[in-house]
Formats: sequence, C-alpha cells, structure tokens
Amino acid sequence: MMALGVAGYFVSEGGPAVSSTPLLDSMLGADPIIGIASVIDGDTIDIHGQRIRFNGIDAPESSQQCDDARGFRYQCGAKAAAALDGFLSESRSVRCDFASWDSYGRYVGNCSRGDGLNIAGWLVENGHALDWPKYSSGAYASQQALAKAASRGIWSGSFQVPWEWRAEHRDNGQSTSAPLFALGNIGCKIKGNISAEGERIYHLPGQKFYDVSRISESKGERWFCSEADARSAGWRRSKR
Repeated sequence: MMALGVAGYFVSEGGPAVSSTPLLDSMLGADPIIGIASVIDGDTIDIHGQRIRFNGIDAPESSQQCDDARGFRYQCGAKAAAALDGFLSESRSVRCDFASWDSYGRYVGNCSRGDGLNIAGWLVENGHALDWPKYSSGAYASQQALAKAASRGIWSGSFQVPWEWRAEHRDNGQSTSAPLFALGNIGCKIKGNISAEGERIYHLPGQKFYDVSRISESKGERWFCSEADARSAGWRRSKR
C-alpha cells in the first residue's frame, strides 16, 4: 500500500480513498484534467502524464481471464482495455473531474469523452466493467443490469469479479498491477523514451531507432497515441 505524507489521509487497498484533511478536501474543487487520453487498462487512462482511474467501476485486470459463452477462456482484461481504446478513439479528448486518490496514488475521476458521453457508464453498460458498489453507491447499477440482461461483454459467459480476483492473486504473491500488453498493441504506436541525460524523446514508426527502442514504464517512459499528445507531455520528436 502506498502511504502519502499527509496527516489524516487514509487510503484503502484497490479503491478510491477518502480524505479528511482540509488540503485534500480542497482538491475536490480543483480544475478538471482535460486532454488526449492514452489507455493503460480497462479502467485507467493517462492524460498529460497523470494516471487516472475511473470512479465507481472496476474492470477485469490486464492478466485476468474469463470464460466466454462456450466455456472457452479468453483475456477479458485485455479485451476491456481494447474496447476502451476503441471507444476513446472516436473522440480522444477526455475530461476528468477529481473524486479522490486511490491506494496506488492514482487520481480517481469522473470522466467523459469530448462529446459528453460518460466513459465509466459506457464500459459498464457494454459489459467491459462492473459497477463497484463499495465506491459507487450503485451509480452504475442500471447500466450493469442492461449489460447482464443483454449478455454483453463479460456477461456473455462467466467471470470472477475483479476485486475478488485481485485479492486472490495478491494472496498468491502474483502482481496484478502491470499491463498484460504494451499500449502500442491497441493503437498507440509512438514510443516515448528518456535518454541517459534525462531528455524525453519520442520515436515514430519507421524512424531509425524505433524498432530498437524499448519502453520502461518504471523509468517514466510511455506510449503515445499522437504527436500532439507526446509534445504536450514534454517529449520532443527524434531527429532521425
């Protein structure tokens, strides 16, 4: 669990945290985050280098598997992330209003596409995520009922709810936080590297060093969906 150095701040494992401090309470009125979103997993995006988790829902983990209608196993976490990427590709600009911080230090927000569509609601209604009553107070229960009735997404077969899956695999000593696949595999192809001197450089497909470049998220490197996204985050284009 990540502890933040603010007195009176409590974080709960795996979900949004509630602050009782004036400092963090004041962030509830902070300006929203608006920009081009990159998909991290089925319920997490990145805007301008800020990780944002959607408030009130939980999607299958990147390495989680589910059973389809015929009983065959498939990567439901990867499928949820790909579905989110496709949904956002229709209107990449995203607006997120602050709700809280989670136990990994991520910003938890209520997010919508540039055309005003609620992202979390779309994910739940299409069976790519679940309403998380512990944090949502049932805000997406009606969308979930629609998805279940229509056998959409994970409701077409059988699955373990993500919060239980995480607890089980955490007990087994397995990591549940790393994405199963590189973001470039679902449409974001630009590689943002950080040089030994600390310079942030992005490489486009076809450029000289693109194929030999490797992304290390632990060092702060990342994938981008557009050059505008990379530049706004502080990266410059490779000269070759």
